[in-house]
Amino acid sequence: MRITVPVAKVLSAFLADVAEDRYGLDLMKTTGLPSGTLYPILQRLQEAGWVTAEWEDIDPVAQGRPARRYYRLTPHGAESGRVALAELHAQTAPATQPGKVNPAW
Repeated sequence: MRITVPVAKVLSAFLADVAEDRYGLDLMKTTGLPSGTLYPILQRLQEAGWVTAEWEDIDPVAQGRPARRYYRLTPHGAESGRVALAELHAQTAPATQPGKVNPAW
Protein backbone atom coordinates (compact mmCIF):
# COMPACT_ATOMS: atom_id res chain seq x y z
CA MET A 1 0.00 0.00 0.00
CA ARG A 2 1.44 3.34 -1.06
CA ILE A 3 0.98 5.81 1.80
CA THR A 4 0.26 9.26 0.42
CA VAL A 5 -0.83 12.21 2.55
CA PRO A 6 -4.52 11.55 1.78
CA VAL A 7 -4.13 7.84 2.64
CA ALA A 8 -2.37 8.83 5.87
CA LYS A 9 -5.31 11.12 6.75
CA VAL A 10 -7.79 8.29 6.21
CA LEU A 11 -5.70 5.82 8.23
CA SER A 12 -5.32 8.36 11.04
CA ALA A 13 -9.10 8.85 11.14
CA PHE A 14 -9.63 5.09 11.43
CA LEU A 15 -6.87 4.67 14.00
CA ALA A 16 -8.35 7.36 16.25
CA ASP A 17 -10.83 4.66 17.32
CA VAL A 18 -10.28 1.30 15.65
CA ALA A 19 -13.54 -0.10 17.02
CA GLU A 20 -15.67 2.64 15.46
CA ASP A 21 -17.46 2.10 12.17
CA ARG A 22 -17.04 5.08 9.86
CA TYR A 23 -19.12 6.14 6.86
CA GLY A 24 -18.12 8.26 3.87
CA LEU A 25 -19.50 11.66 4.87
CA ASP A 26 -18.07 11.26 8.37
CA LEU A 27 -14.64 10.45 6.90
CA MET A 28 -14.87 13.38 4.46
CA LYS A 29 -15.54 15.77 7.35
CA THR A 30 -12.78 14.27 9.51
CA THR A 31 -10.10 14.19 6.81
CA GLY A 32 -11.13 17.20 4.73
CA LEU A 33 -10.94 15.03 1.61
CA PRO A 34 -13.51 15.25 -1.19
CA SER A 35 -15.48 12.17 -2.18
CA GLY A 36 -13.51 11.79 -5.41
CA THR A 37 -10.35 11.30 -3.36
CA LEU A 38 -11.80 9.43 -0.38
CA TYR A 39 -13.73 6.64 -2.09
CA PRO A 40 -10.85 5.45 -4.30
CA ILE A 41 -8.68 5.30 -1.16
CA LEU A 42 -11.33 3.27 0.66
CA GLN A 43 -11.53 0.93 -2.34
CA ARG A 44 -7.75 0.42 -2.33
CA LEU A 45 -7.76 -0.18 1.43
CA GLN A 46 -10.50 -2.80 0.95
CA GLU A 47 -8.58 -4.51 -1.85
CA ALA A 48 -5.49 -4.63 0.39
CA GLY A 49 -7.55 -6.24 3.18
CA TRP A 50 -7.04 -3.28 5.51
CA VAL A 51 -10.72 -2.23 5.57
CA THR A 52 -14.06 -4.01 5.42
CA ALA A 53 -17.34 -2.42 4.35
CA GLU A 54 -20.99 -3.24 5.03
CA TRP A 55 -24.25 -1.55 4.23
CA GLU A 56 -26.32 -0.75 7.29
CA ASP A 57 -29.60 -2.60 7.60
CA ILE A 58 -32.23 0.15 7.84
CA ASP A 59 -35.47 1.10 6.19
CA PRO A 60 -34.55 4.30 4.32
CA VAL A 61 -38.16 5.51 4.31
CA ALA A 62 -38.50 5.09 8.08
CA GLN A 63 -35.09 6.67 8.73
CA GLY A 64 -35.60 9.49 6.25
CA ARG A 65 -32.19 8.94 4.67
CA PRO A 66 -30.42 6.41 2.47
CA ALA A 67 -28.57 3.49 4.03
CA ARG A 68 -24.94 4.20 4.85
CA ARG A 69 -22.00 2.03 3.93
CA TYR A 70 -19.87 1.61 7.04
CA TYR A 71 -16.14 1.00 6.89
CA ARG A 72 -13.94 -0.52 9.58
CA LEU A 73 -10.26 -1.33 9.86
CA THR A 74 -9.44 -5.01 9.99
CA PRO A 75 -6.94 -6.16 12.63
CA HIS A 76 -4.40 -6.51 9.80
CA GLY A 77 -5.28 -3.00 8.60
CA ALA A 78 -4.91 -1.51 12.07
CA GLU A 79 -1.46 -3.05 12.54
CA SER A 80 -0.31 -2.26 9.00
CA GLY A 81 -1.70 1.27 9.24
CA ARG A 82 0.15 1.95 12.49
CA VAL A 83 3.40 0.66 11.00
CA ALA A 84 2.92 2.63 7.78
CA LEU A 85 2.19 5.87 9.64
CA ALA A 86 5.18 5.36 11.94
CA GLU A 87 7.42 4.80 8.91
CA LEU A 88 6.00 7.89 7.21
CA HIS A 89 6.59 9.91 10.37
CA ALA A 90 10.17 8.65 10.62
CA GLN A 91 10.82 9.60 6.99
CA THR A 92 9.39 13.08 7.35
CA ALA A 93 10.53 13.99 10.87
CA PRO A 94 13.16 16.74 10.99
CA ALA A 95 16.68 15.49 11.58
CA THR A 96 18.06 15.99 15.06
CA GLN A 97 21.59 16.66 16.14
CA PRO A 98 23.37 13.77 17.88
CA GLY A 99 22.49 13.69 21.56
CA LYS A 100 19.44 15.93 21.19
CA VAL A 101 15.85 14.81 21.40
CA ASN A 102 13.43 15.76 18.65
CA PRO A 103 10.86 18.06 20.34
CA ALA A 104 8.13 16.77 18.00
CA TRP A 105 8.26 13.40 19.76
